[in-house]
This record gives sequence, C-alpha cells and structure tokens, in this order.
Amino acid sequence: MPRFPSYDATGLAYHVHGAGPPLVCLPGGPGRASSYLDDLGGLSAYRTLIMLDHRGTGESEVPADPGSYRADRLVDDVEALRTHLGLDRMSLLGHSAGGDLAQLYAARFPDRLDQLLLITPALWATRTELAGLVDALDARADEWWYREARAAWNALTEAMAGGATLTETAPLRRAAAPLHYGRWDERARAHNDTDAWERAHPASEGFYAGFEPDSEAVRAGLAALDVPVLVLAGALDPMPAPPAARLLADLFRRADLVVQERAGHFPWVDDAPGFTRLLLDFLTARPVAR
Repeated sequence: MPRFPSYDATGLAYHVHGAGPPLVCLPGGPGRASSYLDDLGGLSAYRTLIMLDHRGTGESEVPADPGSYRADRLVDDVEALRTHLGLDRMSLLGHSAGGDLAQLYAARFPDRLDQLLLITPALWATRTELAGLVDALDARADEWWYREARAAWNALTEAMAGGATLTETAPLRRAAAPLHYGRWDERARAHNDTDAWERAHPASEGFYAGFEPDSEAVRAGLAALDVPVLVLAGALDPMPAPPAARLLADLFRRADLVVQERAGHFPWVDDAPGFTRLLLDFLTARPVAR
C-alpha cells in the first residue's frame, strides 16, 4: 500500500485498483475509509482507481493538528497526492462529502483537472438548495422499513440542527440507512454495516467543523472550470435528490447531469453494471483533451 507525506508531513495512504487511465477517487462519510468505495462497481476493469484515505482515516496517519481535518484544508492533501503521483492534470472523482472536497479542489486548482466526476455529491461548499428532498423521502413510503427509517431521519435532522455530533447521532443514522439505498437488501445492509469500523470519528466530526465556505467564490470558480464534469444522482437519493443535483450541474459550463434509475446514495451498490456503464459513457464520450 503506497504512502506519501502531505504538505505538513502527515503520512497519507492510498489504494490502487485496476488498470487503465488513472482516476483519483475521494471518499465521503465524511471521515470514512476509502474501502467502502470497493472498486466502484467494477470500474477498475477500465480505469486505474487511486483511492485516497483522508488523513486520520483508513491507513493514513492521524494529524498533529485536528483543525487540518476541515474540508477546505483537505484540498492541500489532494494537491499533494497529485504532485506525488506526478500527474500534471488528473481526472478526479468525489463521492458524497468527497464531492464537496472535489468541488473545493476544482475551484482552487482548475488547471490541474482533466475531468471532474461528482457522484451523489454533498452541496455545502456551494450552499446549493436541497431541492426535492422531501419528495424523495415521501417516494419511499410504500417500503416495509419506511416508517422506522423516516422517523429516524426526522429525529436525526432535528438533532443535527440542535448541534448534536455525528458520533452522538450514530444510532439514528443506522436506523435511517435504508433511505440511502435503492434496495434495502442483504448487499445494502452489509455495505452499511461497514460504516461502524470504516468511519474515524475525529475526521468525521472535523470535516465540517467551523467550515463556513465562501460559496460565492466557490461558485465563481466552478463556473470558470473548463473541463468536462459529470454530476451523477441516484433517482431515489434524498441528498442530493435529482432536482438539487440539477442545480449543482447548472453551476458548471460543461456539466452533464445523469440520474441513475432505482439507485440511492451508493449507486454502485444498487446496480454495479449500470453505474459502471454510466461512468464509462461519460469518460469515453467526454475524453480528456490533449
């Protein structure tokens, strides 16, 4: 497993899967080890996936400065990884909270990107409206697990608004988990169960702690980005629901919005072949310009 020193000498680990052109992948959580991404539904058959364990997660070292867990400061870790890999420009994928980080990186280092792929991304960096959230939740009302999961979701929302931490709300997040998957089957439950040991709580808590983005500056940076962008939303994902993903895509000059049917927040878990096909359609139809 390769390692490299980041800007402050914190040792960061990354995992390499597959063959083909490199695709740097930023996991979400926040604070979750990159192992939950697996091989992104088989995408490793077509791309070399370089999966970063953010500082304090997975196999990476715990930093001396807890403040360096914050999302905007993690941008420097991504840039340090690019330099370490010897890539003049890179294709970058971010999932969930990793999507927020990828947006921050794109706004700050636009000339270092060839392609940007935002998979069910978080929207805090741009303060994009969570349009369609309630409708997405209501759409699952016929599911056998819905009543308990929706009650947990509502309680979680109230608790977070009241200042509760991710650690304190872990039981509520587990109870609400079916709402994040297209099908709450054995595979989805197994994937969700790994969160308990993949998530590093200091990194999870620190990602958004004290983070007040200059959303206008981020939006301006994204609007100026002149590379192909994919925003992929799950049709059943409440955060971001497809209408919110559309608002994000509209910030870019060269973005494609793709909605994966019957998928939630982890679309490669819900339908691995479908997910891989959608990403390959983008990667091959919007090739890197050299």
